[in-house]
Amino acid sequence: MGRTLVELFYDVVSPYSWLGFEVLCRYQHIWNIDLRFRPAFLGGIMQATGNKPPAMLPKRGEYMLKDLERMGKYYQVPVTISASDFQRILGKSSLGAMRFITAIDMTQPKYLETLSREFWMRFWSQVAGRAGLSSEFTQKLLDMISSPEVKNRLKETTEEAIKYGAFGMPAVVAHFNGKPHLFFGSDRLELLANVIGEKWLGPVPSVPSSKM
Repeated sequence: MGRTLVELFYDVVSPYSWLGFEVLCRYQHIWNIDLRFRPAFLGGIMQATGNKPPAMLPKRGEYMLKDLERMGKYYQVPVTISASDFQRILGKSSLGAMRFITAIDMTQPKYLETLSREFWMRFWSQVAGRAGLSSEFTQKLLDMISSPEVKNRLKETTEEAIKYGAFGMPAVVAHFNGKPHLFFGSDRLELLANVIGEKWLGPVPSVPSSKM
């Protein structure tokens, strides 16, 4: 059986995308999959589908704070979100960040996983250096943010996610048995494993000896 292509459409403004990102990174060398990171713009997806950030509903926002704390512990991802963080995230667009990440995907994709993780973990000004990028190359990426090539690439990826049926993030698309299968949310990865015929070994799997 050939390897299954699994695409992860994500935006670093989404803490749930971070959970799904880390778990899929753990499984990419255990399952028979080719994991492809697809940085996209959550704001564009929300606008196109008429969806709204869940934290805009006060009670749901309160629940999300507790939910993310529980899920962070379960998935062993250091998610720390406060009420003020929610307000800051709601008032700030991730478009610039996602264009920056798209630029790295287009120029040096080997840094894509590390850079994306750092965007989730650190403030933007600290990200590039911690990901191992030189100041010169970082400046090149910043210059690329406003280029038509980067803008179009991010727009096309976002439109592709919408075409698959995405209405939020993370959106995972597994290409299995000749057709795409969409899974929404970081808590659907066990179901993903079932559909593609792989074993779910928990959020922090041990690598089987045959895979080492």
